[in-house]
Amino acid sequence: MSDIANNVANADLPIYGSLGMTFMEFPVVSDLTTSDADVIVAGVPFDMATSGRSGARFGPQGVRQASAQLIWEGARWPWQFALDDHLKVADSGNVLFKHGEPQTMVDNLQAHISAILNAGKSSLTFGGDHFITLPVLRAYAKKHGPLALIHFDAHTDTYSGGTKYDHGTLFHHAVEEGLVDTEHSIQIGIRTAYDVDGHPFEVLDAAWVGDHGPKGILEHIHARVGDRKAYVSFDIDGLDPAFAPGTGTPVSGGMTMDCALKVIRGLQGLNLVGMDVVEVAPAYDHAEITSLAGATLALEYLYVVAANKMAANK
Repeated sequence: MSDIANNVANADLPIYGSLGMTFMEFPVVSDLTTSDADVIVAGVPFDMATSGRSGARFGPQGVRQASAQLIWEGARWPWQFALDDHLKVADSGNVLFKHGEPQTMVDNLQAHISAILNAGKSSLTFGGDHFITLPVLRAYAKKHGPLALIHFDAHTDTYSGGTKYDHGTLFHHAVEEGLVDTEHSIQIGIRTAYDVDGHPFEVLDAAWVGDHGPKGILEHIHARVGDRKAYVSFDIDGLDPAFAPGTGTPVSGGMTMDCALKVIRGLQGLNLVGMDVVEVAPAYDHAEITSLAGATLALEYLYVVAANKMAANK
């Protein structure tokens, strides 16, 4: 039995959770101990924590399928190298859990990510709704201690009044549990109400982002994060609905895709340890716009990881 399977209890496979194509046609991995991959992709087809429209359970499938549009480009523009020349990536498929029992998702996802980290690798996770980030952060904090969080979103997700399984409360719980280093964390693109007094994170709201652009955003991110180990969480509704209509809680006035890609690209040099892309809901999409956005952001992140690896090996 694979090391991933050994770390998953109460497993089941929802009918919408089967793996079609892998992300970017990366090879499938089941035994991490024999894999030479640097980064492991995982999907979490879960949307039982949504407060708006459901459908993000199909996000991993949508992002993987849309990645077919990116495979033909050997060296992605504007990078001057092919990703697979410098970074090995494998796809571990979807996390298994019992339909209708959210705690099995929480337990199995945390075990899945822990298996990846304990094998000396990092994760790239596709949601699913944003609640899936909480068990991911629990696994990361257990391995690395509290992380700097770089969070793109229309919402802060720090609300304290939600239920146990709620995509709007996950960062409230992450702070309460000591999973993130709030003094070195930052939220970008926020454009919904939150309690400003005592808010634990620095916030660059959507209006500020629009006025200052990628250069200003990156100056704040690098100053805030410094040399801390950093985790990137990208809720696709951080983008304006013009660029990401396929999501459960769209909010007008968000980031452009060009701005988002420039910011992700500008994270080069930071100590990045993992990323997730969440809240892609293909049922509300048009022409795979949102799925393609999610796949493109994830691929850009992988190029940043590769560039960091190249710089470290010089």
